[in-house]
Amino acid sequence: MKIDGNTIRPGNVVEHKGGLWRAVKIAHTQPGKGGAYLQVELKNLRDGTKLNERFRSSEKVEKVRLEQKDYQFLYIADDMANFMDQQTYEQISISLEDVGDDAVFLQDGMQVRIEFHEETPLGVSLPEKVTLEVTETEPVVKGQTASSSYKPALLENGIRVGVPPFVNAGDKIVVSTLERTYVSRAES
Repeated sequence: MKIDGNTIRPGNVVEHKGGLWRAVKIAHTQPGKGGAYLQVELKNLRDGTKLNERFRSSEKVEKVRLEQKDYQFLYIADDMANFMDQQTYEQISISLEDVGDDAVFLQDGMQVRIEFHEETPLGVSLPEKVTLEVTETEPVVKGQTASSSYKPALLENGIRVGVPPFVNAGDKIVVSTLERTYVSRAES
């Protein structure tokens, strides 16, 4: 589907220069001379490279529709993450490189959404929040509980986050997968 260059929005996937690109950031620019244009930061869905492009309203861009399906994460083997379609029980494997940095948040049985273009998996979207156990953290310093300072904590998946002073090793906490930050204590 062709769209005007100035109607691209963050998250849109477009076909550009022979590849598939996701719009990450956009900025409308109106210079003193000449017509307005849209400055778009694009990220290649195949290799992760970034590109900054200018699109004028007169330019046409091919917007790509991606099919999204819900899958269940099963396991990791040989640098491949394995998922199962819950309707057909069909399994697919995606390289950890294609899953990206979020692979550290994958947990057994986790529900994820996988985007496909012409039957080729392009990306994995995780839930916004996950529950993880704190494996180690510093002890509370007397008087520190009165302030809103955070202390470093190591989680079971190897990620380090700042946590409030009342969180101890062995506690389960909710972490944002987007921001990689502490959200709250997990419900018992």
